[in-house]
Amino acid sequence: MVAFFVPRAGDDDQAERLYEAFAEFAGGAPAPRGERVRSIAFSQDGAEWVAEVGEELRGERTTRQLRRGELIERIETLTSTSRVLAIYPGSPFTVVTDAQPITGAASEWANPFTVEPARVVLFDRH
Repeated sequence: MVAFFVPRAGDDDQAERLYEAFAEFAGGAPAPRGERVRSIAFSQDGAEWVAEVGEELRGERTTRQLRRGELIERIETLTSTSRVLAIYPGSPFTVVTDAQPITGAASEWANPFTVEPARVVLFDRH
């Protein structure tokens, strides 16, 4: 299990302030301790993605082709330079990254973006 953190926060107080500020930026409310989300898995544009706090977004797309009567399966690894700063539960969940407008970094993902996760992992409750 991993204890709650916010990337780039120097201490617990700063992590709390950043978590609240990112929630406001995303138009939501911070989750109470014990309900904070560490990672989610979700489908987007035919690919399976994982958003994990502190990590870059990553995904896989599986394609299948029938070639000479044989089914050929290929798995394409997808990456993004956008690093996840916080994930807020809800319907849908909201993901905040380090892309524009938080930093000057461009991204193929909106910031924040919303998804319905297939799997949710919470931070350690302690």
